[in-house]
Amino acid sequence: MRTKIDPQDPLDFGPSSLKVTRAYYGKYQAVDRILSETPAILDIFHRRIVKLLSKKGRKRTAAFTSDQLLRAILVMEIEGLPYREAVVRIDDSGFLRRFVRIYDGPAMDYSLLCKAYKAVSPEAWKRMNQFLGRYAIDKSFVTGDTLRADTTACETNIHFPTDAGLLWDSYRVLSRLISKVREYDHHAVGSGRVQNRRVKRSMLRIARRRGNTEAARKELRRPYSALMAHVRRILDWSREVRVRVRAGLLAGAYDLQVTFILTGLLRDMEDYDGLVEQVLDQASRRILLGEIVPNSEKLFSIFEPHTELLIRGKAGKPIEFGHMVLLQEVEEKFITNYDVFARRPTDASLVDPVLRSHEETFGCLPQSFTTDKGFYESMAKLRELEEKIPNLSIAKKGKRTREERDREHHPVFRELQRFRAGIEGTISALKRAFKMSRCLYRSFETYCSSIGSHVFAHNLVVLARL
Repeated sequence: MRTKIDPQDPLDFGPSSLKVTRAYYGKYQAVDRILSETPAILDIFHRRIVKLLSKKGRKRTAAFTSDQLLRAILVMEIEGLPYREAVVRIDDSGFLRRFVRIYDGPAMDYSLLCKAYKAVSPEAWKRMNQFLGRYAIDKSFVTGDTLRADTTACETNIHFPTDAGLLWDSYRVLSRLISKVREYDHHAVGSGRVQNRRVKRSMLRIARRRGNTEAARKELRRPYSALMAHVRRILDWSREVRVRVRAGLLAGAYDLQVTFILTGLLRDMEDYDGLVEQVLDQASRRILLGEIVPNSEKLFSIFEPHTELLIRGKAGKPIEFGHMVLLQEVEEKFITNYDVFARRPTDASLVDPVLRSHEETFGCLPQSFTTDKGFYESMAKLRELEEKIPNLSIAKKGKRTREERDREHHPVFRELQRFRAGIEGTISALKRAFKMSRCLYRSFETYCSSIGSHVFAHNLVVLARL
């Protein structure tokens, strides 16, 4: 049973006379109304954080409900704030307190807000967006007559990957774990010393001398060999430490608390073992053997190993490190569906899934559909789509015949291309206002969850303005 708090609302003496303040209040009042009319959204959220709020195994009962946590997360998303600043903003604003339904007493701690956010799975955010879309359709806020789609990249929180930088990351992480193990079992680690300052200096020397010429790369082979030797040495050392600590765990040589701590450290060392091996392998192949390693076989971060290199050819940023996100949007700027891809597909392969998803949502195909030329596959495919969709606006790549030029100069085609450009504004708003330019969370699952939360908050704001 979900805990509910429904006290009497405090007196409200009316909004400010400022127009911008009235618009700000009106936005949250509309969001409050939408959430009240869609209880299924709160039910989905509650089922994901019920363990967090459960009384079992807790020294104290939860002081906040799932409704309050969901609303606090939405304030964080809509305002584009980090956790600490979000709870301060809520605690300091009487209006936001009424929206979150914390009428008196302190607001929740930022750590609780973080735990609640990470407890919601990507599938849950997807279902919440679907329920919000169904609500918008039932209320006739959105129609499915016109559809546009585009892809964008959301970066992971990594530094620009270089072989020297990845080798240094590998060394310092393993040295830190070994040092932590030494605090609890000095004999298992031995008398060896970590050499962080020496290895970092080696990395910096390589970074200052690197170049794109063949002669420069040959000069770097010797310092790279020394740096890789340091990493191999500490990797072997970490494996020896794991063997000794595991033997101590089996023999019962540690008390309960130390056992839990060492078990976690061993797990971390095992997780990094294969990643460090991959870093050594790709550095050896590229630097020492002169081999061209495909991007699909490269590791770009030992902290975010799921990161993919995206070559999009954008001005000022031709290369991005993250994942591709597909967005499909109707005329009212409501995002009806989104997808996050672990490995980037071709845009042309996404046309059929986009139309299939739209048909499942609205019960029919759109009357008008437009994308950029990246979604072009062939003229035969366009003719096939034109038999199903009255107005199709996808430009052809490459040379065009007179008939194909006339098609792309038709007023309807050009009007739909102008409409297609509107999704670029949506992407810009998601990245500027809803923090979708870079994901600061660890793991691919939480990465997908963050995309879902950004889209959900965006859709709520769009509905609030309709």
